[in-house]
Amino acid sequence: MLHNDLLPILVCPTDHSPLGIADNSVNCPGQQGDRGEAGKEPRGTAVDQPLDGGLIRRDKTFLYPIVDNIPILLADEAIPLAQLL
Repeated sequence: MLHNDLLPILVCPTDHSPLGIADNSVNCPGQQGDRGEAGKEPRGTAVDQPLDGGLIRRDKTFLYPIVDNIPILLADEAIPLAQLL
């Protein structure tokens, strides 16, 4: 679990918008998306293991996974929320 003091300083790596905590029970099946390129909008990545949770971008389009209690704030690792439906 993220420390409460850390959340206010975490932002999306592409648009610098605030991130919010997703439900801790996020569990995504493995699906392949197109990988983003540096400086461009994230396009998603394969999800092949259950996640410890995630951080959702303000516009609710991408989720940044939390793996082993570490937020993965890399554009190439963002998961499109449409992929989770």
